[in-house]
Amino acid sequence: MKATETPPVVAATDPAPVSKSPAPAGKEKNSEGKTLNVFSHGVLIIWAILVVMPLLWAIMSSFKDDDSILSTPWALPDKLHFENWSRAWSQAHMSDYFFNTIVVVGCSLVGTLLLGSMAAYVLARFDFPGNRFIYYLFIGGMSFPIILALVPLFFVMNNMGMLNTRHGLILVYIAYSLPFTVFFLTSFFRTLPGSVAEAAMIDGASHTRTFFQVMLPMAKPGLISVGIFNFLGQWNQYMLPTVLNTDPKYRVLSQGLVELASSQGYKGDWSGLFAGLVMAMLPVLAAYIIFQRQVVAGLTAGAVK
Repeated sequence: MKATETPPVVAATDPAPVSKSPAPAGKEKNSEGKTLNVFSHGVLIIWAILVVMPLLWAIMSSFKDDDSILSTPWALPDKLHFENWSRAWSQAHMSDYFFNTIVVVGCSLVGTLLLGSMAAYVLARFDFPGNRFIYYLFIGGMSFPIILALVPLFFVMNNMGMLNTRHGLILVYIAYSLPFTVFFLTSFFRTLPGSVAEAAMIDGASHTRTFFQVMLPMAKPGLISVGIFNFLGQWNQYMLPTVLNTDPKYRVLSQGLVELASSQGYKGDWSGLFAGLVMAMLPVLAAYIIFQRQVVAGLTAGAVK
């Protein structure tokens, strides 16, 4: 009897488990970046609405009559009332306030940039005893509250005979703006290549000529940036002229707007008030729109040497 041969049993092999590879790190970062981008854009949109809407509402109200401002404040004007602007310009003396502000801010801005750039260039490029001490004095001036100096400043200006004068207010504006200007431009001048100044000195240029003809043109982005900031601060300054400039003949725009609002009493000339407000805003808005690229270039120029 022949035994039957049983075929060899082949063990069934289980298929190898398929390992799930984790999601690439790049995709996770990409999704996180998109979420952050959407969130940041949403915040910027909300912030832009909060800033732009009051501005548009003030401009729209300056072309409406008083009844429309009170009854339908959010509606468009039925027609453009340009007499609001002419009334604010002539009857509310906005023309005089404009002239005084342009003279005071223009002269103080030139003086601030000239003196601040000269001081910043010396502190940034020359080593001498007391260099850091003088620099930190300017830094300390930024942290000193101007309200603490109003009373002694009033008596100093009065003793010097510069109270209620344009040139006195110009000097105070320059002194008020110098600490920030020196702080900003010192860091900017340190980023400029010193080899250019050395080449000018080798060619026989004096320190004065090197500064005005070589280094100052190279610092143009920084000058524009700090100039815009000083222009905004000096144009909107209210505390200093209120204390040091009590003569109605030399009032600036910030004082004029307060006078226009308080002198209304029960008359309620809201259309004239909004027209004067827009007049005061337009130069600042125009300056920033024109020089916004230079402002950004000046702020980022010192980041990379």
